Amino acid sequence: MSAIAGHIQSADWKSEKHVPVIEVKSAAKKGEPFDVTLSVGKEIPHPHTTEHHIRNIQLYFKPDEENFIVHLGTFQFEAHGESVQGANEGSAKCEPKVTATITLEKSGELVALSYCNIHGLWDNAQKVDVS
Repeated sequence: MSAIAGHIQSADWKSEKHVPVIEVKSAAKKGEPFDVTLSVGKEIPHPHTTEHHIRNIQLYFKPDEENFIVHLGTFQFEAHGESVQGANEGSAKCEPKVTATITLEKSGELVALSYCNIHGLWDNAQKVDVS
């Protein structure tokens, strides 16, 4: 096992607020763009405070019958209510949700990692069939 593998946590996103949710709204067709929405806290809201927040979500693709994973993107969430007036007094906060448009040439698995500044890395995966 790799050094990082033992530190990535998994659970069902419907019962654990840190797990990234992967939503594919339409069928994936070979060579055609489609949208993938990533979020954290869909069923159970995750805090968005200066002290406790989601910093980023990463998206990867593991093609069927290939050995290596493809990094599709890292989506940073930078505003967490910080302010010169104090913690959580800021005028803006980021919600940990993003939609990426991707194009696949074959079926495989989308893998998402979310990073909570308090509770570390969490993962989730979803099979995508490309027709």
